[in-house]
Amino acid sequence: MTVPLTDRSLAPHAPVQPARLPAYRTDPLSVSVLKAVREIAGAAGAWCPALSPDGSRVAYVTDRSGIPRLEVAGVRAPELPAVLSLPAEEVVSVAWSPDGAWLAYLVSPGGSICAELHAVRADGTDHRMLAGEDPRATVFAGGWTGPGHYVCSIAAGDGPDADVVLVDVLAGTRSTLATGGFLSATSVSADERFVLARRGPRGYRHIVVIDVATGVQRRVLALDARGGLASEDGRFGPDGTSIHLRASLPGLPGTDRAGLVLVPLSADGEPGEGRTVLYRPDADLDGYAVLGNGTVLAVWTVDGVTELCLHSLADGTLIRAIPLPEPVMPGWSLAADGATMVAELTGPRSPRALWTVPLTTDAAPTALATGLGRPDPALLVEPVRHDYAAPDGVPLSGWLYTPRGVSRANRTVVSFHGGPEGQERPAYSPVAQSLVAAGFTVFAPNVRGSGGFGRAFMCADDGPFREASFADVRTTVEALVSAGIAEPGRIGSHGWSYGGYLTLVALTRWPDLFAAGATLAGMSDLRTFFAGTEPWMAAASVTEYGDPVADRDMLAGISPMTSIARLTSPVLLAHGDRDTNVPVAESVQAHQALQAAGATSELLLLPGEGHTVVGREHLVELSAQVAAWFDRWL
Repeated sequence: MTVPLTDRSLAPHAPVQPARLPAYRTDPLSVSVLKAVREIAGAAGAWCPALSPDGSRVAYVTDRSGIPRLEVAGVRAPELPAVLSLPAEEVVSVAWSPDGAWLAYLVSPGGSICAELHAVRADGTDHRMLAGEDPRATVFAGGWTGPGHYVCSIAAGDGPDADVVLVDVLAGTRSTLATGGFLSATSVSADERFVLARRGPRGYRHIVVIDVATGVQRRVLALDARGGLASEDGRFGPDGTSIHLRASLPGLPGTDRAGLVLVPLSADGEPGEGRTVLYRPDADLDGYAVLGNGTVLAVWTVDGVTELCLHSLADGTLIRAIPLPEPVMPGWSLAADGATMVAELTGPRSPRALWTVPLTTDAAPTALATGLGRPDPALLVEPVRHDYAAPDGVPLSGWLYTPRGVSRANRTVVSFHGGPEGQERPAYSPVAQSLVAAGFTVFAPNVRGSGGFGRAFMCADDGPFREASFADVRTTVEALVSAGIAEPGRIGSHGWSYGGYLTLVALTRWPDLFAAGATLAGMSDLRTFFAGTEPWMAAASVTEYGDPVADRDMLAGISPMTSIARLTSPVLLAHGDRDTNVPVAESVQAHQALQAAGATSELLLLPGEGHTVVGREHLVELSAQVAAWFDRWL
């Protein structure tokens, strides 16, 4: 077993150290490649912007110190960023109170998914924990409902449900607003009489309006033919007489794309019949903001690329398209006057950074002076979209990273994203770019089950249909070989979370398809995953994978551990040792079984990391290990 770098729980802000080479290597990567990997994977970023109410300052999360911390910086006048979180706090997200007095932020204690809710005054004083003191409990971010009041959802950890809770920051008290199911708060009415919450399992989530006094829950939209609507968020309109939803409306012809739906709301909280306000057959609505001048700001995702647009709220007419300097906008914060926003932007050659984006003029976006450097652009490549099709005619696509000067079939790594509802987009990818720097071609596909291509595509791998997404793996390899991009015997598979599971599935089903594999936080047995993951995650995953009791035989049939003896390619299994989303035991048991069978495998445990590796020293370590692994075996 390979031992990684220092445990960041003991040295949380240590500078990024040079990545150690795996102990098993006899022919190390060149010094120049290691230097490139350190620069690529060690690049700091900034994300999750939250503008102050007056628009003069912005709070955000950055890993410049080695782990994610909360900083505040000026927007208009340059100032040195101030760190507001405490030294040992690993920050997840932040939100500024409407009166500008407080910042609420989530903390991941030691990498755990069981987050805590903290608050600090805007001047950096009076830190306090507001929720999550029970290590089994998990806090899910919500938002401010007014000065001193923050709403969130809390899962106790002993069952699948989560309650909507209102926190009084000054008094330090909590009151439960809604119970009954796993409720993720999305909005609270101005008078705090009604709560909007998302509930339901993955792929079948819907929005309910809850009467706080009676506890009665009402669906905002009726069920469609498949039993759900993939309604991801709902918000009360400015006057409280309507609800805006990001959802697909039943009966809308020709698409299953997410758009903006307007639902009238009676005084007693009864939803009326919804109508579609915004909809595009080629794009999903990822976010929106209803402005006070009769317009709506829409964030569309088109084939993985963000398009930012202003539309008329009355009829959806496009008013203006707002150009962005990078292709992907994962997060943003709107100024109170609606004239500007601070956007979190990223691209293949740009780690996440903050930009001021004018919305009502033709002025160009400007980068905020947060003091974060960028890696040398000469080390990075721009991926191109590559399209192909499955044998049953389903269109597939992915992003192809090719090293400079490579024009023929090359050593290739196929990299599968997590989710499986995630989507591969042209954002900054430290592992992919590190592999390219080591001379590999990388292809990052969106197989069946990925988001961003409509609900039917996303649900095409649910339960008994999962075999179809497995077949897409083989199709992907065959397409790369046919196109002259890759050649048999020199192809590797890499994946994170569900992508790691997909890698193990392919290695056991088609032992000759990949010459080597590397997984990060992947499931090896869906039965033990259900038994070991957080209760709320298990309950939410039944529609995705199957019922752990009723479908136990099916889950066994699609679990790599069932046929682990067929795996013959060398495998590197990496996992954060604080991961309770996909428990670390998933990688440990696979490694033990492979070792018992005499197979070639290595286990890399990352101390203090959860399901997502966020420590920059560990990102460098992981990227170097993966590159070295494939360099050895391909």
